Amino acid sequence: MFRSLRPATASICRIGSASQPIALARSYLAKQEQAAQEFSEVAEKIRNGEAKNVWDVFKERGLIKDVAGREATVKELLRVKRVGAYAGFDPTAPSLHIGHLMSMMPLFWFYFHGYPTVSLIGGATARIGDPIGRLKSRPLISNSDVARNITKVHYQIERIWGNVEELGRKYNYPGHWAGRHFLWNNNMWLNKLPFYDLLKRAGRHIRIGPMLAKESVKKKMESGDGMSFSEFSYPLMQGWDFWHMYSKIGVQLQVGGSDQYGNITMGCEVLKTIRETEEADYAKLPGGWSNDPYGFTVPLLTDAAGNKFGKSEGNAVWLDPLETSAFDLYGYFVQRSDEEVQRLLTALTFMPLPMIESLIKRHKENPGERVAQHTLAFEVTSMVHGAGIAVREQRQHRAMFGKGPIIMPEGIIPKSLERRIADGTPIELSATDANFSHQAAIELPRDLLMGKSIAKIVYACGLCESASAAQRLIQAGGLYVAAAPGQMTTMAPGSLDWTPVSNWFPEDTAKFMIDKKLLILRRGRRNVRIIEMVEDEKWKQSGQTYPGEPYKGKLRTVLTTMRDEALKQGQEKSNTELRKQLLAEMAKEGNLSLHEKVKVPNNSDIEFPPDNGEDRWVTQIKERTAAQEERMKGRKTEGQRGEDD
Repeated sequence: MFRSLRPATASICRIGSASQPIALARSYLAKQEQAAQEFSEVAEKIRNGEAKNVWDVFKERGLIKDVAGREATVKELLRVKRVGAYAGFDPTAPSLHIGHLMSMMPLFWFYFHGYPTVSLIGGATARIGDPIGRLKSRPLISNSDVARNITKVHYQIERIWGNVEELGRKYNYPGHWAGRHFLWNNNMWLNKLPFYDLLKRAGRHIRIGPMLAKESVKKKMESGDGMSFSEFSYPLMQGWDFWHMYSKIGVQLQVGGSDQYGNITMGCEVLKTIRETEEADYAKLPGGWSNDPYGFTVPLLTDAAGNKFGKSEGNAVWLDPLETSAFDLYGYFVQRSDEEVQRLLTALTFMPLPMIESLIKRHKENPGERVAQHTLAFEVTSMVHGAGIAVREQRQHRAMFGKGPIIMPEGIIPKSLERRIADGTPIELSATDANFSHQAAIELPRDLLMGKSIAKIVYACGLCESASAAQRLIQAGGLYVAAAPGQMTTMAPGSLDWTPVSNWFPEDTAKFMIDKKLLILRRGRRNVRIIEMVEDEKWKQSGQTYPGEPYKGKLRTVLTTMRDEALKQGQEKSNTELRKQLLAEMAKEGNLSLHEKVKVPNNSDIEFPPDNGEDRWVTQIKERTAAQEERMKGRKTEGQRGEDD
């Protein structure tokens, strides 16, 4: 459902005797009117020099390289109109990298200043591939890889935006209700776009000559493997994205890396062409400078040698902790040179500029302390992974390299964490914090996925602490599978759709497998599992286990080990005797727990905390021991009765 930035209108109800004007969402209209009034007041303050234009923030932060349009016009547009802005991210890899943060930073600042923003995932365009900066065409991405990448990037962006809101509160950036953020997938409209409409509305009016004259096109055609029709059409598809968001919610600005300038200018041209060739009078949208599309690029994030960061360059620092751990991300920024740390603090953090200047001054007094680098590392890690994880990685870095306490500038570490840092207590994340991250990609064997109930699959992948809990979750409608809504079939390529899970037969699982090997499940809003099916033989050879795997339970493993030890000593013990011995040994040690946490297979970041009080495995031992003794007691009673008879 699209939420328009254009004014809502009243409608007339003509049903029966209720023919009277009905104002739609009066409270919303009142809020919209109030927001417009507040924006006008801020615009006047900016004109009088009493407030700062968001464009000036971009300039101060070093976030502007090239502008599609006159810079003065864009700046004035931002002063007088609450326009929308967007940045696009093609999921050609399972993670974004730190180079993408540069394109995201303007969106964050737009959001803090009350402008609507869109993070656009290119579920459709990723299958074409942007040819900019490449001599070889991208290989075609499989449906399963596209589904995996879209899922991971979607929840990665969502997680980062949640952390950014926390950082905004830390630095008292109030934001505004009208400055909402949208996370969309262009597959929503491009999958439904008739090829005829694209040619009629855009292709008929776009000249081939200027497109062929672009340096990137000439270079690929002359020095590379040539350019396919789909690659040549990529700017048209990106332009249609711009047009769709412009016509639906009033997006007028596109943000991208400096290598995207050609695509941005082409997108502006395509948008204006479609707008101006609209044949239906009722659907025509106004033109003029205040309604035209614009865009700008941010400087590329480069390493010390001036090389671009990106997966194509082979030096990417990923935002997914499975690709680049939070510790390595923190360490990367600690290693930045003194020459580049101020630029990175200015561009990649929300610290006020006076605070950065004070920090750099302190850093110059004692460069060996590297307080500027640690502050940069803490802020970026907080944005990507959260403040709690940033504190944890800072502690680990300090312990590993034998450094003393790092005195961070006041206000950097949230007050809720300061006390724990001061007394050295553990930083407790939420009970299943890792379970709510997007990076929950695991493998499970074919025998489980194709032959067991969905409840057992949910338990095995770590979405529930037991199969019975999984069954209750399904009955409550709290489990979802990536599939076409309301259908017993997998979702369309390039999409990310969810449908509630109902109990199905084991053979029905195959209907939801993407490319016959990938199953994606979700619990709640963000608790996702991307499950790749592996052959049973490969699973056995890997030595991995999963919760609920037959003959691999924790209790069975412990008792088998104890039985083997007893046999070595010439003793033969029953299961009841072994359970009693185990309970006695654990009670003697004062630790009635077989383990601290239950971990999910091949992903140590996903785990369940121990039950409160007695470990559930101990409860299981006691219940089984009591049941066995009760059975033995019953047998003795029956035997005694037989003797009496």
